[in-house]
Amino acid sequence: MNNGRFPISLHILTLMASSAGELLSSDYIAGSININPVLVRKEISNLRNFGLIESKEGKNGGATLAKSADKIRLSEVYHAVQQASLLGNSKNKPNPDCPIGKQINLHLDHLYEDIEGALLHRLEKMSLADFLRQFQ
Repeated sequence: MNNGRFPISLHILTLMASSAGELLSSDYIAGSININPVLVRKEISNLRNFGLIESKEGKNGGATLAKSADKIRLSEVYHAVQQASLLGNSKNKPNPDCPIGKQINLHLDHLYEDIEGALLHRLEKMSLADFLRQFQ
């Protein structure tokens, strides 16, 4: 997931949570994040597909949370943007004749599962509303 999508999506959702149901435009959100509105629209589309936000097209359109901030767990945001292993995957095939090489990927998989489990456990405990309270 080392691609920046989690912080961008969390920024989008936090802005929406702070806006009390007001529809926010992708231009407004992009200005806050300081990125291109096209990237914001892509993340809005993804977050909408995961049921985290609702959007309305047109001149008076925009996006807002699909449910209250206290009902959105940060683990949901993580799952919405997760693309690969948190720590990455090895692209090479280790030597099967090496005592380490023939087992390294199995042991890395177990390690990664443990680390991701701990991360998800922490993110599950925090709601978007909890995160937003840090800004007040």
